[in-house]
Amino acid sequence: MKKVQVYTDDLLYPELSYEIIGCAFDVFNELGSGHKEIYYQKAIAITFEDKGLKFGKEVYYPLKFRDRIVGKNFADFVIENKIVVETKKDNRFSKAHIDQVLNYLNVSKLKLAILINFGQDGVRFKRIVNFDNESESLVEDIEVSYE
Repeated sequence: MKKVQVYTDDLLYPELSYEIIGCAFDVFNELGSGHKEIYYQKAIAITFEDKGLKFGKEVYYPLKFRDRIVGKNFADFVIENKIVVETKKDNRFSKAHIDQVLNYLNVSKLKLAILINFGQDGVRFKRIVNFDNESESLVEDIEVSYE
């Protein structure tokens, strides 16, 4: 078995991120491709439970303007009150996907999101970091795919 070296010096929540991404690969390895997004969401929730991760699903965050609610945001998952996880089933990530996750980070005041895509070719993910909820953010362009 090949050993994987993970460099964690500059990653936010490296161990938890690794667990979450591992759950996504477990789901894809068992279900394969071509299913509806909701089925991947249900399956990954089961893997989170099996790993003993504390999480909320369809976590509600109101969008406020002048102290009034003008919209509703629902993140697929929030893991350990640290990481937003958004699942997709698409050919690729779009700017709209990234913007959606950045909005979740802004309203939740969390710093890290993992965008997971269950595609035809395997699992792809992006880590999206929001530094102190300022206008500055970083999309770590990590796309890994395994069949």
